[in-house]
Amino acid sequence: QVQLVEFGGGLVQPGGSLRLPCAATGVITSGYAMYWYRQAPGKQREWVATVLVDNTTYSAASVRGRFTISRAAWQNTLYLEMTSLKPEDTAVYYCNTVVDRQNYWGQGTQVTVSS
Repeated sequence: QVQLVEFGGGLVQPGGSLRLPCAATGVITSGYAMYWYRQAPGKQREWVATVLVDNTTYSAASVRGRFTISRAAWQNTLYLEMTSLKPEDTAVYYCNTVVDRQNYWGQGTQVTVSS
């Protein structure tokens, strides 16, 4: 059974940095495209970044140049490195993958950017 567990969220000041890991079990992360999404209070969940099997990455315009998605195959873990954080980055962050046409989500981790 595929399980994704995000952690590493917390309170950070504007301009600060944070790294979010997403630990995976039941799936070899290097064999699938992996995604980060986020959901701010009162808003729909939005896509943040993607890493493909060949490690090509894509990111939303709102985070491009500030957030980096990566994976550590030997740890079977997905990462989201966030820098120059802004108050509008405040959200619950989720990792995601699709295996055999089934969508899998973690429980999310809260990131709050505030002074």
